Amino acid sequence: MQTIGIICEYNPFHNGHLYHLEQIKKRYPDSRIVLVMSGNFTQRGEPSLLNKWQKTEIALKFGVDLVIELPFPFATQSADIFAKGAIQILNALKVDRLVFGSESNDIELLNTMADIQLYHKDYASIVKHHLKKGNNYPTAMAKALDTLSDQTITAPNDLLGLSYVKAIKQNHSSIIAETIQRTNDYHDVTLSSSITSATSLRKALSEKKDISNYVPSETISYYQGSFALKEQYFPFLKYQIFVHWDHLEQFLGVDEGIEQRIKKVISQANSYEEFIHLLKTKRYTYQKINRMLLHILCNFTKQKAKTYQDVPYLRILGFSKDGQTYLHEIKKEVLFPIVTSFSKNAHPMLLDELFYTEIYSLIFPNATSIIRQEYQKSPIKW
Repeated sequence: MQTIGIICEYNPFHNGHLYHLEQIKKRYPDSRIVLVMSGNFTQRGEPSLLNKWQKTEIALKFGVDLVIELPFPFATQSADIFAKGAIQILNALKVDRLVFGSESNDIELLNTMADIQLYHKDYASIVKHHLKKGNNYPTAMAKALDTLSDQTITAPNDLLGLSYVKAIKQNHSSIIAETIQRTNDYHDVTLSSSITSATSLRKALSEKKDISNYVPSETISYYQGSFALKEQYFPFLKYQIFVHWDHLEQFLGVDEGIEQRIKKVISQANSYEEFIHLLKTKRYTYQKINRMLLHILCNFTKQKAKTYQDVPYLRILGFSKDGQTYLHEIKKEVLFPIVTSFSKNAHPMLLDELFYTEIYSLIFPNATSIIRQEYQKSPIKW
């Protein structure tokens, strides 16, 4: 029986994610599906609409067999670090294949580009040249790939897939990477066909629009209560900035003097989104700023990021009967500690997850319940 890995955020789980799962089951009908999922904060630098336990329940409902949390230090950083953490987890769990959405649907292209990034002697110097000219990193990377191969990658899922392929190679992993054709624009902000982008769904929810045509009907009830939106955290972000006014450079992502720009425009901004646009420059992408602000909000420093270079444990959020059986079969081969309950003697990274959950809970009326789940809740059994 094949074990298939997925790396996802489910923010929110929509018809495109359901299509992804259905396609995997068609290709590998006898497979187990293992999901590595970001928790309460995401790679875009935003709070998850639903908390990690709600997302786990939805994943299990639609056929995932095992859900593992991607810890905050990996879940909220750049694509390469996000991919590094996720692949370390999938590799530890003896996953056979990683299947991800791709605009090009060309795994050979991604392999070629990964080899250039990892092994071509001129790649790093060409990237550095374009960065010095004022380009942001994704643009510099695309220009370097074009120079060295006459091909490039700019679509967001292909870029993330490229990071996955690189991480597999760097880990000397036997995981086989495969693609599924992406059927919509990742950055589209308007609701379109029945399979639309997570970005458009988050925007629609923030505007209190009906999303029932774009998500499985079984998930609608999750959005009829409280859910997290980035704007709700703006007062807390402003407070953090003023409290740490003289030491903003300690936070991850606050580089190259941008702390001076933060101080200059913070009092002009009336919203989180406006603040991002006041900070945005050619050199700093929207997502880079978003992640930087999240790290300020969550007190995530450069020093802490240096401390957390590798995933130190596997935190199980939920499993089906097949997932539980698989975990039991391989647990003696897994070199990482498998965490199913919270302990005061836990790894510092796991204790930090409680802190990040406390920040996440600030905007919820049931904050105490969300915090308690972090240290009281056992893996969800499906």
